[in-house]
Amino acid sequence: MNNAEMTLEYVLGHISPCDKKAMEVCRRRWDSIAKPLHSLGWMEEAIAIIAGAQHSSEVVTHRKILVPMCADNGVVEEGVTQTGQEITALVAENFLDEKSCAAVMCRMSGADIRPIDIGMVVDTPRVEKRKVAYGTKNFAKEPAMTREEAVQALETGIRLVGELKEEGYALIATGEMGIGNTTTSSAVAASLMKVPAVEMTGRGAGLSSEGLKKKVKVIEEAIERWDLTQADPLTILSCVGGFDLAGIAGMFLGGAYYHVPVLIDGFISSVAALLAVRLCPECKGYMIASHVSKEPAAHMVLQELGLSPALDAGMCLGEGSGAVAVFHLLEMAAEIYHSMSTFEQIDMEAYQELK
Repeated sequence: MNNAEMTLEYVLGHISPCDKKAMEVCRRRWDSIAKPLHSLGWMEEAIAIIAGAQHSSEVVTHRKILVPMCADNGVVEEGVTQTGQEITALVAENFLDEKSCAAVMCRMSGADIRPIDIGMVVDTPRVEKRKVAYGTKNFAKEPAMTREEAVQALETGIRLVGELKEEGYALIATGEMGIGNTTTSSAVAASLMKVPAVEMTGRGAGLSSEGLKKKVKVIEEAIERWDLTQADPLTILSCVGGFDLAGIAGMFLGGAYYHVPVLIDGFISSVAALLAVRLCPECKGYMIASHVSKEPAAHMVLQELGLSPALDAGMCLGEGSGAVAVFHLLEMAAEIYHSMSTFEQIDMEAYQELK
C-alpha cells in the first residue's frame, strides 16, 4: 500500500515493535566509550531509543523538522480561554516568518519547520492545508467531531510522517497551535486515565481562577454526558478531542509504522502520545520525551507513558518549543556516540557495572 492510500486500520495492524537488538548494540557501544558508565543519562537512553526506532545501531540525527499541527476548537465558545480563535491563524502564519518562539528555536537548532492546517477556522495564505474541517464543534453541546473525521485526522498525521521520511528527515518533533487545546487535551487525558478532570486541568495560556473553574466544569460535564471513562480511545477523541491532537497522535503512529523517532513536546503532545499508545501499545518504543510541561497533569501523563523527559524547565509554551530545545542535546549525544574513543582505543581499563 502506498503512502497516499495508507489507512488507520492497516497501520494499526502492521506496526512492528522497536528493534531491541539495535538498542542492545547501542547500549554496548555506550558502555565501551571512555567515560563513566551511564554518565550521560537521558542522552544515552535517547540515542538507544533512536536506534530501536530506526532499526539500526547506526543512529542518524542529521535532518530534523518540527511539525506544528494547527487547528481550532469549538469549545472556546464556553469561555475556557483567554484569547479568541483568531490567534491560531496568526501564530500559524508566524511560524513561516520566524516570528514565533518555536520558529526562532528551529533556526537556532538547524531544524526545518512545517506548520500544517489540519482544522483552522480560516484559510491562511501560506500554511499547508490538510484541513479535516473548519474547526471542531463545541463539545459542551455536541461531539467535537465525527468518528470519520477523527480517523481522517489520524491518517493525516500518519501519511505526513511517510512523506517526511521520503524527504530524508531522521527526527520529527511534534508541535501544535490551537486556541482551546489545553481544554481538549485535559478532557482526553482525564478520560483515558480515568482521573478527575480537576486533577488534569490547568490554566492553559492564562485563565483566571473563575475561568479555570468553568473550564473544569465544561470538561466534567462532557465526560459524564458520554461516559468517556468507559469509552474506547477513538470515541474519546471524537467526543472531546481536537484535530491538532488527532494529527499529532497520527504522527506517533506513523513514526512507529515508518520507523522514524518522533519527539513528544509538552502536555498536548504527550496526551496525543498517550492516545496513540492506547490505539497501539507498540508505538511507545518510537517516542522520545523532551520536557515536562508546567501544566498540572504533565507529570502524570508522562508517568502513565513510562517515559522520562530531558528537561524540567518550567515551560508551558507549546508550539513544539520543548521538543526543539532538545535537538541540540540529541545531536551532541549522537556525535559522542559515533566519534568518542573507547576504553580499548586509549588503553584504559574499562569501568565495571557495580552490583
